[in-house]
Amino acid sequence: MKKKFYVTTAIDYVNAKPHIGHAYQKIIADILARWHRQRKEDVFFLTGTDEYGQKIAECAKEARKTPEKFVGEMSKEFKNAWDSLNLSYDKFIRTTDKEHEEKVIEFIKLVDKKGDIYKGKYSGLYCIGCEAYYTEKDLINGKCPFHPNKKIIQFTEEAYFFRLSKYQNQLLEFYDKTSDFIIPHSRRNEIINRVREGIRDLNITRTNFKWGIPFPLDKDHVTYVWFDALLNYITGIDWPNKKFKKFWPADVQLLGVDNSWFHCVIWPAMLFSAGIKPPKSILINGFLTVEGRKISKSLGNAISPLVLVKKYGSDSVRYFVARNFVFGQDGDFSEDALIRRHNGELADKLGNLVSRVSALAEKYGLEKFESKISLDGERKKLLREGKLERGTIEISDKEILHFLKRKKNKSLQVEPGEEFPLLLSYPQIFFEVTSSAVEEYLEKFELDKALNEIFAFIDFCNEYIQENKIWETKDKRMLYVLVEAIRKINFYLAPFMPETSEKIVKIFKGDKIKKAEPLFKKIDLNK
Repeated sequence: MKKKFYVTTAIDYVNAKPHIGHAYQKIIADILARWHRQRKEDVFFLTGTDEYGQKIAECAKEARKTPEKFVGEMSKEFKNAWDSLNLSYDKFIRTTDKEHEEKVIEFIKLVDKKGDIYKGKYSGLYCIGCEAYYTEKDLINGKCPFHPNKKIIQFTEEAYFFRLSKYQNQLLEFYDKTSDFIIPHSRRNEIINRVREGIRDLNITRTNFKWGIPFPLDKDHVTYVWFDALLNYITGIDWPNKKFKKFWPADVQLLGVDNSWFHCVIWPAMLFSAGIKPPKSILINGFLTVEGRKISKSLGNAISPLVLVKKYGSDSVRYFVARNFVFGQDGDFSEDALIRRHNGELADKLGNLVSRVSALAEKYGLEKFESKISLDGERKKLLREGKLERGTIEISDKEILHFLKRKKNKSLQVEPGEEFPLLLSYPQIFFEVTSSAVEEYLEKFELDKALNEIFAFIDFCNEYIQENKIWETKDKRMLYVLVEAIRKINFYLAPFMPETSEKIVKIFKGDKIKKAEPLFKKIDLNK
């Protein structure tokens, strides 16, 4: 059987239009999904929108629309944004989907049979922005840590509760046994410390509004939006049927830091209650700011992904967020920084390499060359048999040491009396080191470091052309090596920049290579 990979993102609340903060997480998920598909794994990538709750009802009222019409229009905004970024999701789920609602009701009945739901009264500090209750110690200067501009209200209501406290010890035991359940580990420590302090049962119904999934145990109640929304990760793969059995548990679930308590504590406890395994890893991304300020509708700095794609292209946006931010840490978005990376790395480095090599290949009539180099990232011994186009090159440990010494001394030219094939092996050696590092970083979700390795190889190839004045040589073997190097680069770039990757494939495909049009046009920062 093929190995499976199931990746999910947080489903976005449709109270406002999508912005770059939403897009960041979705791009990372898409890169991971594409990478695992490239490895011939059976991949399922789920994203979507969260459409119930008091806040949505209020937004719809302000917009003078019915909740149904409001969420339909807003969900479409998110889907259009993700399509513009070339996201390869397998399903876009909406929590107003009939299938989701039916399965939420089924799940609640299952948990009730387990004895984990009871009726009571709740009184506490409530943030409408989060649609969640807080304790005094959770607040910062008496304000919600995530919505400081919204008033915290004292709220009392009759409600049904989920016995969350029952699972405190099981959660702590689970965290202890699965060190990679919460990533990064700094977030893991925060969660564990809070759970150790004690957790209260969760209020899972509301009675003061009607925009929610009807609670199956009491017609006067609707299901709390978080208890409904978290279940999308299993309803989206048709729990409890065949697809669910194939893909669950999720391999990676991406979410923002403000959602970490719900996903790292409430979510696994719900699954424990229902007899379902928890996901393998929860990846928590930090907050994005825009030029140092929190993204906010009121500040007018909620940059639309659609606008960014129109200005710079989807691949430049995708590259920037993966390259510029360390996943798990907070990051600052700046269009100036995006333009500088577009010009300095995509246009000057990658674009320049493809342009020069394709131009030389056309000039010297380079014919089709079939690769005999493995792309699995493992070091392979290559046996040279005659000309390069008819065989391969053997790389010995001695040559690797020689290369590393040369690289350190920044000298990649042929020395007097040195065999020419040794020079030809340099890009192959460099790539063996690069590919191993890239794959290791992708496995650890360090996408910025993976791109750094790829572009170090691109720098090397440009250096190799310059130092050996390849435009003066008529020996096609060096060009074959460079064409193969670009194909290798493209293999690892494809998950990050799918449109650019397709262009590169077309350039170096076929019997005759022609000079390529520029992959990236430089942007005038002053304009």
